[in-house]
Amino acid sequence: MDFASPDFFDWSAGYASRRLPVFARNLVATSHPLAAQAGLRIMAAGGNAVDAAVATAAVMTVVEPCSNGLGSDAFCILWDGERLHGLNASGRAPAAWTPEYFRRRHGDGARTPPARGWDAVTVPGAVSAWVALAERFGRLPLAQLLEPAAEIAERGYAVPVVVGDKWVAAAQLPSLTSQPGFAETFLPRGRAPRIGERFCMPGAARALRAIGATRGEAFYGGEIAAALVRQSQAQGGAHTLADFAGYAPEWVEPIAMDYHGVTLHEIPPNGQGIAALIALGILRHVDLTEHDADSVEARHLQIEAMKLAFADVYHHVAEPSAMALSAAELLSPGYLAERAKLIDPKRAQDFRAGNPAKGGTIYLSAADESGMMVSFIQSNYMGFGSGVVVPEWGLSLQNRGHAFSLDPGSANVVAPGKRPFHTIIPGFVTAGGRPLMSFGVMGANMQPQGHLQTLLRMVDWFQNPQAACDAPRWRFNSGLTLNIEAAMDPAVVQGLAALGHRLDVIDDSYQDFGAGQFIWRLGDPAVEGYVAASDPRRDGLVAGW
Repeated sequence: MDFASPDFFDWSAGYASRRLPVFARNLVATSHPLAAQAGLRIMAAGGNAVDAAVATAAVMTVVEPCSNGLGSDAFCILWDGERLHGLNASGRAPAAWTPEYFRRRHGDGARTPPARGWDAVTVPGAVSAWVALAERFGRLPLAQLLEPAAEIAERGYAVPVVVGDKWVAAAQLPSLTSQPGFAETFLPRGRAPRIGERFCMPGAARALRAIGATRGEAFYGGEIAAALVRQSQAQGGAHTLADFAGYAPEWVEPIAMDYHGVTLHEIPPNGQGIAALIALGILRHVDLTEHDADSVEARHLQIEAMKLAFADVYHHVAEPSAMALSAAELLSPGYLAERAKLIDPKRAQDFRAGNPAKGGTIYLSAADESGMMVSFIQSNYMGFGSGVVVPEWGLSLQNRGHAFSLDPGSANVVAPGKRPFHTIIPGFVTAGGRPLMSFGVMGANMQPQGHLQTLLRMVDWFQNPQAACDAPRWRFNSGLTLNIEAAMDPAVVQGLAALGHRLDVIDDSYQDFGAGQFIWRLGDPAVEGYVAASDPRRDGLVAGW
């Protein structure tokens, strides 16, 4: 089967959307137009897809601050023209963090670190990802890549519709607005900016230029690091200059699962990308294609496979050195075949973890005509992250520390220098060892579910990337409970309920059903180019030339 042929897809298939597939030889897809255009600006200046991705990621910290910031974490999978590379730039715990530290500060009843404040902040990794990517694969100086973001932060931009709605919602939360620096930075008129209102971040412009001029040193060992540590210690946090100076991202080998002629690649744990691989491996033992893509039967089987995957992931996955089982054991073909046998096509079930040992995110994709493809994701975790902001640097910080456990028996128990279980996952698809698609779907535990749902639509039912992106989604939460997107056919909703699924139909797609960006290679990138899609659930677009 020729996955690179334009004839592979049904171009007539579509769902309610104002967007159509975009074709070009050089593309950037993300959830804000200014960010995508900044990436193209860098390509036009002689940069490659990695340069464009870094520039785009930097702009996203300014134009979608409810989802990410300079204090985010990040992951990346990229095809350099010859092979895949993975980058894990998730943050590590400060040296002082132990279960005893948190119980002393937050009480014996605490089960996790808090969701807001400095005790939720691991050492941020996104800036280190930009530096590592630019130095290893980029063509242009880092300062040049960050300048579009600095210009936008300095001059300001009109707040878009979806981001504006989320900003207003966040401004109602005392847990955020009470945090140091938050109101000063993100509520400049004593409220959230209105849709279409100009918003500036002069501190972020200053930080971006300092990061570019020092190739990241200002953030991890210079004046920005010093400002972060001063504020942390003034607010009772535990962060030290040594915590920042000792941080480095990790180059990793992606893990993979074959399915119907393609291979899905994900970053290995401490992330949840393995959940998509487990579910896909289970579905290799089920014939989905005998059902329609939008049928009750097809959705039920996918939901059950995803539930089985999460049962294992939530029990077993953590920092690799702390896991009792390896990723390879969790992806063992024999084990997944046994797990597939647990699915009842006539009944929803609440699964538990197996034992194979017996046997508030932004996403962007960029591709260029040389064949380089980049799948990149960065996030503050919950909306506006920890809520902590350092105003003079326009720097908002993630709250990934909240994902640690304080249970000594958990593989994900907090420890000095450890990385927590992570939700953000870039995806990449190859066919016959060659690159086919860089893609991702944002939104907490929706991410592996989005990877699964959209990829199956493209591979099994030949839906083009924009149609697969637009289609109504489901989201498994826990037990038998599901969120269902309001656009889903009511007959299908009733059919799922009849199988025992407990459903909540949701009209707000932003957080519950994620948002994707997709770039699919059509042949020789310099000749046939790519086709790309951007999710209508966000403010973004695909920009290409």
